[in-house]
Amino acid sequence: MTTTNTIKTVFLIVLMTALLIVIGKAIGGTSGMLIAFVFAIGMNFFSYWFSDKIVLKMYKAQEVTAEENPRLYNIVARLAQRANLPMPKVYIIPSGTPNAFATGRNKNHAAVAVTNTLMNMLDDEELSGVIGHELAHIYGKDILIGTIVAMMAGTIMMIVDIFQWSMILGGGNNDEENSNPLGFIGSIAMIILAPIAATLIQMAVSRSREYIADERGAQFCGNPRALASALHKIAYGVQEHPMENAKPATAHMFIASPFSGGKALSLFSTHPPIDERIKRLNNMQLNPVSSGYVSTNSFIR
Repeated sequence: MTTTNTIKTVFLIVLMTALLIVIGKAIGGTSGMLIAFVFAIGMNFFSYWFSDKIVLKMYKAQEVTAEENPRLYNIVARLAQRANLPMPKVYIIPSGTPNAFATGRNKNHAAVAVTNTLMNMLDDEELSGVIGHELAHIYGKDILIGTIVAMMAGTIMMIVDIFQWSMILGGGNNDEENSNPLGFIGSIAMIILAPIAATLIQMAVSRSREYIADERGAQFCGNPRALASALHKIAYGVQEHPMENAKPATAHMFIASPFSGGKALSLFSTHPPIDERIKRLNNMQLNPVSSGYVSTNSFIR
């Protein structure tokens, strides 16, 4: 992970924390601000220790061994060794949608999960590209950062939702109006704008890291065009069979958005456009010196 990318990500996480605190102050004054700050710390702590288990259980992921699924396990083991990473746990998700994600608080406590449909759809080279992409997220510490941002975004939306219902149910209470630092118009504006701001910050963190994971993952597997081919098949598969139990708060974790949608929806997606990702991967060229791939793009510096 480059220095520029690290600074950008830290800035966005700080911005998300600040947004949560501002919302707390707007709703409950100084006390609300302090409560929101403590809540943010608590959510980050909870995300660090338990988010991976929650996400894997949410998608009914089943851990597999080398004996149970030698094809998938051996691909993960080979690429983890090439990336100089500890062997992550390997999971299969029962789903009619082709997709994959990585989770875990660090490289020593990581997991890679793929859907059974993805395995059936891709050949070994394409599957290696997908696994390389997920290992690149582990290598770049993206999974922890993305989880923290997602949890904070979810918290902001939950707080705003509670505030919205409190206004509806207690709108005629003069004491509440006097204790609320926001006026009525300001309250409505916050209810509308705060979730949008949280989503945009989450999107900015996720999108910038997907391009890097694509390139680094292609280098791990040694075949960027195989990853490009896999992304093409995944995009088609998601359009045909969107993931029914996918949650917006975890959408950024997948290699491609689990939701179907047109270009208008893609503007607010946690992932860059698939066509652009494929184009960049196909522009990667073989380096004759290192027998690996180097990029002709400028998105990694």
